[in-house]
Amino acid sequence: MIWDSLANFPAEQLLAFMMGALVLNFAPGQDVFFASACGIQGGPRAGALAGFGVGLGVICHVTMATVGLGALVAAHPGALVAIKYAGAAYLLWLARASWTAGRPEPGARAARSAWNIIRRGALSNLLNPKPVLFLLAFLPQFTRAEYGPVWQQILGLGLIFALSGTLVTMGYGIVAGLAGRVIGPKLGIMNRVAAVMFALLALRLVWR
Repeated sequence: MIWDSLANFPAEQLLAFMMGALVLNFAPGQDVFFASACGIQGGPRAGALAGFGVGLGVICHVTMATVGLGALVAAHPGALVAIKYAGAAYLLWLARASWTAGRPEPGARAARSAWNIIRRGALSNLLNPKPVLFLLAFLPQFTRAEYGPVWQQILGLGLIFALSGTLVTMGYGIVAGLAGRVIGPKLGIMNRVAAVMFALLALRLVWR
Protein backbone atom coordinates (compact mmCIF):
# COMPACT_ATOMS: atom_id res chain seq x y z
CA MET A 1 0.00 0.00 0.00
CA ILE A 2 0.95 3.66 -0.36
CA TRP A 3 1.58 4.24 3.33
CA ASP A 4 3.66 1.05 3.55
CA SER A 5 6.00 2.48 0.91
CA LEU A 6 6.21 5.79 2.78
CA ALA A 7 6.94 3.92 6.00
CA ASN A 8 10.08 2.54 4.32
CA PHE A 9 11.48 6.06 3.88
CA PRO A 10 14.24 7.01 6.33
CA ALA A 11 12.85 9.60 8.73
CA GLU A 12 15.43 12.21 7.74
CA GLN A 13 14.62 11.84 4.03
CA LEU A 14 10.88 12.12 4.60
CA LEU A 15 11.46 15.15 6.83
CA ALA A 16 13.65 16.75 4.17
CA PHE A 17 10.86 16.25 1.63
CA MET A 18 8.24 17.75 3.93
CA MET A 19 10.42 20.76 4.71
CA GLY A 20 11.12 21.30 1.02
CA ALA A 21 7.42 21.00 0.25
CA LEU A 22 6.51 23.58 2.89
CA VAL A 23 9.12 26.04 1.62
CA LEU A 24 7.73 25.68 -1.90
CA ASN A 25 4.14 25.95 -0.68
CA PHE A 26 4.80 29.13 1.29
CA ALA A 27 6.52 30.78 -1.68
CA PRO A 28 3.83 32.98 -3.27
CA GLY A 29 2.79 31.65 -6.67
CA GLN A 30 -0.28 31.54 -8.88
CA ASP A 31 -2.30 29.43 -6.44
CA VAL A 32 -1.56 31.75 -3.53
CA PHE A 33 -2.37 34.87 -5.52
CA PHE A 34 -5.59 33.31 -6.81
CA ALA A 35 -6.81 32.38 -3.33
CA SER A 36 -5.77 35.81 -2.07
CA ALA A 37 -7.71 37.54 -4.85
CA CYS A 38 -10.79 35.46 -4.02
CA GLY A 39 -10.35 36.32 -0.34
CA ILE A 40 -10.06 40.04 -1.06
CA GLN A 41 -13.16 39.87 -3.22
CA GLY A 42 -15.34 37.57 -1.14
CA GLY A 43 -13.95 37.48 2.39
CA PRO A 44 -12.14 34.84 4.48
CA ARG A 45 -14.62 32.08 3.63
CA ALA A 46 -14.20 32.64 -0.10
CA GLY A 47 -10.41 32.69 0.27
CA ALA A 48 -10.43 29.41 2.17
CA LEU A 49 -12.77 27.73 -0.31
CA ALA A 50 -10.65 28.92 -3.24
CA GLY A 51 -7.58 27.46 -1.54
CA PHE A 52 -9.43 24.17 -1.04
CA GLY A 53 -10.40 24.13 -4.71
CA VAL A 54 -6.78 24.74 -5.69
CA GLY A 55 -5.85 21.74 -3.57
CA LEU A 56 -8.29 19.55 -5.48
CA GLY A 57 -6.59 20.68 -8.68
CA VAL A 58 -3.18 19.73 -7.25
CA ILE A 59 -4.50 16.26 -6.39
CA CYS A 60 -5.54 15.84 -10.03
CA HIS A 61 -2.04 16.86 -11.12
CA VAL A 62 -0.56 14.36 -8.64
CA THR A 63 -2.78 11.63 -10.08
CA MET A 64 -1.65 12.53 -13.59
CA ALA A 65 1.99 12.39 -12.55
CA THR A 66 1.40 9.00 -10.90
CA VAL A 67 -0.24 7.30 -13.88
CA GLY A 68 2.12 8.86 -16.40
CA LEU A 69 -0.34 11.19 -18.12
CA GLY A 70 1.72 14.14 -16.96
CA ALA A 71 4.76 12.82 -18.80
CA LEU A 72 2.64 12.30 -21.90
CA VAL A 73 1.34 15.87 -21.81
CA ALA A 74 4.83 17.22 -21.10
CA ALA A 75 6.12 15.41 -24.20
CA HIS A 76 3.70 17.33 -26.43
CA PRO A 77 4.46 21.08 -26.32
CA GLY A 78 1.29 21.86 -28.26
CA ALA A 79 -0.86 20.47 -25.46
CA LEU A 80 0.99 22.54 -22.88
CA VAL A 81 0.55 25.71 -24.92
CA ALA A 82 -3.18 25.02 -25.37
CA ILE A 83 -3.66 24.46 -21.63
CA LYS A 84 -1.65 27.58 -20.81
CA TYR A 85 -3.70 29.85 -23.06
CA ALA A 86 -6.96 28.30 -21.88
CA GLY A 87 -5.91 29.07 -18.31
CA ALA A 88 -5.00 32.64 -19.21
CA ALA A 89 -8.34 33.14 -20.96
CA TYR A 90 -10.17 31.81 -17.90
CA LEU A 91 -8.32 34.17 -15.58
CA LEU A 92 -9.06 37.12 -17.87
CA TRP A 93 -12.73 36.16 -17.84
CA LEU A 94 -12.64 36.17 -14.04
CA ALA A 95 -10.89 39.57 -14.14
CA ARG A 96 -13.60 41.06 -16.35
CA ALA A 97 -16.37 39.60 -14.21
CA SER A 98 -14.77 41.00 -11.05
CA TRP A 99 -14.12 44.43 -12.58
CA THR A 100 -17.72 44.86 -13.73
CA ALA A 101 -19.29 43.41 -10.58
CA GLY A 102 -19.15 46.69 -8.68
CA ARG A 103 -19.23 47.02 -4.93
CA PRO A 104 -20.81 43.96 -3.25
CA GLU A 105 -23.99 44.49 -1.31
CA PRO A 106 -24.12 43.50 2.37
CA GLY A 107 -24.73 39.80 2.69
CA ALA A 108 -23.74 39.06 -0.92
CA ARG A 109 -20.63 37.17 0.18
CA ALA A 110 -22.57 34.74 2.30
CA ALA A 111 -24.90 33.97 -0.62
CA ARG A 112 -22.06 33.06 -2.96
CA SER A 113 -22.07 29.36 -3.80
CA ALA A 114 -19.33 27.43 -2.01
CA TRP A 115 -19.15 24.97 -4.89
CA ASN A 116 -18.72 27.78 -7.40
CA ILE A 117 -15.72 29.12 -5.50
CA ILE A 118 -14.19 25.65 -5.13
CA ARG A 119 -14.73 24.98 -8.83
CA ARG A 120 -13.01 28.23 -9.76
CA GLY A 121 -10.02 27.33 -7.60
CA ALA A 122 -9.75 23.84 -9.10
CA LEU A 123 -10.02 25.15 -12.67
CA SER A 124 -7.42 27.82 -12.00
CA ASN A 125 -4.94 25.13 -11.00
CA LEU A 126 -5.90 22.56 -13.63
CA LEU A 127 -5.54 25.09 -16.45
CA ASN A 128 -1.98 25.82 -15.41
CA PRO A 129 0.42 23.26 -16.96
CA LYS A 130 3.29 24.19 -14.65
CA PRO A 131 2.24 22.14 -11.57
CA VAL A 132 2.37 18.82 -13.38
CA LEU A 133 5.79 19.68 -14.85
CA PHE A 134 7.00 20.63 -11.39
CA LEU A 135 5.68 17.43 -9.83
CA LEU A 136 7.33 15.33 -12.53
CA ALA A 137 10.65 17.03 -11.75
CA PHE A 138 10.34 17.23 -7.96
CA LEU A 139 8.75 14.03 -6.67
CA PRO A 140 10.99 11.41 -8.38
CA GLN A 141 14.05 12.94 -6.69
CA PHE A 142 12.90 11.42 -3.39
CA THR A 143 11.94 7.96 -4.64
CA ARG A 144 14.07 4.83 -4.29
CA ALA A 145 13.35 1.42 -5.81
CA GLU A 146 14.09 -0.31 -2.51
CA TYR A 147 11.28 1.59 -0.73
CA GLY A 148 8.56 -0.07 -2.78
CA PRO A 149 6.68 0.52 -6.05
CA VAL A 150 7.73 3.89 -7.40
CA TRP A 151 4.18 4.84 -8.38
CA GLN A 152 3.08 4.37 -4.77
CA GLN A 153 5.91 6.58 -3.57
CA ILE A 154 5.05 9.32 -6.06
CA LEU A 155 1.37 9.18 -5.13
CA GLY A 156 2.08 9.22 -1.39
CA LEU A 157 4.58 12.06 -1.59
CA GLY A 158 2.28 13.92 -3.95
CA LEU A 159 -0.64 13.66 -1.54
CA ILE A 160 1.52 14.99 1.29
CA PHE A 161 2.56 17.89 -0.94
CA ALA A 162 -1.04 18.54 -1.94
CA LEU A 163 -2.29 18.49 1.65
CA SER A 164 0.36 20.87 2.96
CA GLY A 165 -0.11 23.14 -0.05
CA THR A 166 -3.88 23.21 0.41
CA LEU A 167 -3.60 24.23 4.05
CA VAL A 168 -1.06 26.95 3.25
CA THR A 169 -3.08 28.31 0.33
CA MET A 170 -6.26 28.33 2.41
CA GLY A 171 -4.37 30.26 5.07
CA TYR A 172 -3.29 32.88 2.56
CA GLY A 173 -6.87 33.18 1.34
CA ILE A 174 -8.22 33.64 4.85
CA VAL A 175 -5.65 36.32 5.71
CA ALA A 176 -6.39 38.17 2.46
CA GLY A 177 -10.10 37.90 3.20
CA LEU A 178 -9.67 39.42 6.65
CA ALA A 179 -7.66 42.27 5.15
CA GLY A 180 -10.28 42.81 2.46
CA ARG A 181 -13.04 42.86 5.07
CA VAL A 182 -11.31 45.77 6.80
CA ILE A 183 -10.31 47.72 3.68
CA GLY A 184 -13.17 46.91 1.33
CA PRO A 185 -16.11 48.62 3.02
CA LYS A 186 -14.08 51.83 3.37
CA LEU A 187 -12.72 52.02 -0.17
CA GLY A 188 -15.19 49.96 -2.19
CA ILE A 189 -12.44 48.51 -4.39
CA MET A 190 -12.37 44.82 -3.46
CA ASN A 191 -13.65 43.61 -6.81
CA ARG A 192 -11.32 45.95 -8.71
CA VAL A 193 -8.28 44.75 -6.74
CA ALA A 194 -9.26 41.13 -7.36
CA ALA A 195 -9.75 41.87 -11.08
CA VAL A 196 -6.25 43.33 -11.37
CA MET A 197 -4.78 40.29 -9.60
CA PHE A 198 -6.61 37.87 -11.91
CA ALA A 199 -5.41 39.83 -14.97
CA LEU A 200 -1.81 39.86 -13.74
CA LEU A 201 -1.98 36.10 -13.14
CA ALA A 202 -3.15 35.63 -16.73
CA LEU A 203 -0.23 37.66 -18.06
CA ARG A 204 2.22 35.83 -15.82
CA LEU A 205 0.91 32.46 -17.02
CA VAL A 206 1.35 33.38 -20.70
CA TRP A 207 4.72 35.11 -20.51
CA ARG A 208 6.62 32.70 -18.26
